[in-house]
Amino acid sequence: MRGIVKTFPGVRALDGVALDVVRGEVHALVGENGAGKSTLMKILAGADRADAGTIEVDGEVARIDGPRAAETLGIAMIYQEFNLVPDLGVVENIVLGHEPANGPFLDRAEAARRVAGVMAELGIILPLDRPARRLSVAEQQMVEICKALAHRARLIVMDEPTASLTEREIDALFALIGKLKAQGVAFVYISHRLEELPRIADRITVLRDGRTIETRRAADMPQADLIRLMVGRDLDAHFPDLPPVAPEAPVVLRVAGLDSPAGPRGIDLEVRAGEVVGLAGLVGAGRTEIVRAIAGADVPTSGRVEVGGKPVVIRGPHSAIAAGIALMTEDRKGQGLVLGMNVRENTTLAHLGDYTRGPFVDRKAETAIAAHEIAELRIRTPSAEQLVRNLSGGNQQKVVLGKWLIGRTNVFLFDEPTRGIDVGAKAEIYALMVALLARGAGIVMVSSELPEVLGMSHRILVVREGRIRAEFKREDATPDKILAVATGVAA
Repeated sequence: MRGIVKTFPGVRALDGVALDVVRGEVHALVGENGAGKSTLMKILAGADRADAGTIEVDGEVARIDGPRAAETLGIAMIYQEFNLVPDLGVVENIVLGHEPANGPFLDRAEAARRVAGVMAELGIILPLDRPARRLSVAEQQMVEICKALAHRARLIVMDEPTASLTEREIDALFALIGKLKAQGVAFVYISHRLEELPRIADRITVLRDGRTIETRRAADMPQADLIRLMVGRDLDAHFPDLPPVAPEAPVVLRVAGLDSPAGPRGIDLEVRAGEVVGLAGLVGAGRTEIVRAIAGADVPTSGRVEVGGKPVVIRGPHSAIAAGIALMTEDRKGQGLVLGMNVRENTTLAHLGDYTRGPFVDRKAETAIAAHEIAELRIRTPSAEQLVRNLSGGNQQKVVLGKWLIGRTNVFLFDEPTRGIDVGAKAEIYALMVALLARGAGIVMVSSELPEVLGMSHRILVVREGRIRAEFKREDATPDKILAVATGVAA
């Protein structure tokens, strides 16, 4: 790719970007949110068209005017946000567009055989007949990977492929990538998990503000250099110091005997003002279901919830919001935002009653609070009127945060708060969490990244099979102890 230029209304997303990939290599593409990584790959995959520049495949200029053209050239794209048909099963999603036919009908036996072969290669098991909408985030990610591998592409673009995978699933994915590399398959690998890159990448290209900054062999790119090139400055990559929890700090959230139809049973926990309680466990352990039940996204079947010492009857999200409980969902596009609305409208949506005068929305007040959140959270957007679907993933996440910060909220439930977020944005979110603690808020944080749980929690609760199995103080917690409980090795 040479001299790639792409401009959106008010934003020059790519400004003469260059990238080359050779057979049998993993080429990591890194940069802050908004640097242009996903836009560049959408152009390669035919989802967007460049305003200028050329793409060459095997030394010849290629015209990629749509996804089918890219596919014909052997280019497959696994997007950060899943591209599945919600009501189709696993098999149908994987063979979609390449269905084996039996006359005018789908040859289901052949389709199942192909999918089984890909899954055996990956070493995974998925419920083949279950609709995609009923799969977990990790399962949906694995379906996306299977789709690309089923078409035997020569160049596979992976945008945050491990964001929702367990360590075991990541190991299996990396082993498969190694096997495909040996067969000459090339990869473009986008990830904000910089610690992964020495394990998987051969070369690294850094983008910043829509420009190519530098390309180096991964072995010659220390993490400190990588971060400096990404953000244009030195950045402390460590977690911030958490303020200690005062011994007399009041309990802002108490949950007792909470059961949910989604799986959690007998959940007891409490969070004090100025405290972060981390929920650790494997994917599918029930951590997300616990915070969804507290927030009323899944209405509890039994149990008690108290906020600030007062009982709250959770009948749905409205009652939790009214009580001062905020849930930042794992799936920001599907559950955290309305993509067809702009930044202003999304910012006030959960507290719209505070921005109405009679039957009308007070646009002036809305615009003022949206402008405040844009400045406070450093959201990269041309204006508050920009549709959120046009923002990068990290900036969308900040809009979700801003939506809750404008309310009278004292309990924050963060579900994978830094999923798909670059190192600079992570530091900003951690600083924001510390600021929330300073004003007396309590935080429950779900994270699949053990270093994040260990670095950003005062106490850690380990969840397995929908129950809290162990509790560790920050100073006593280690990765080995947490994993032992999470996997069932320890009680």
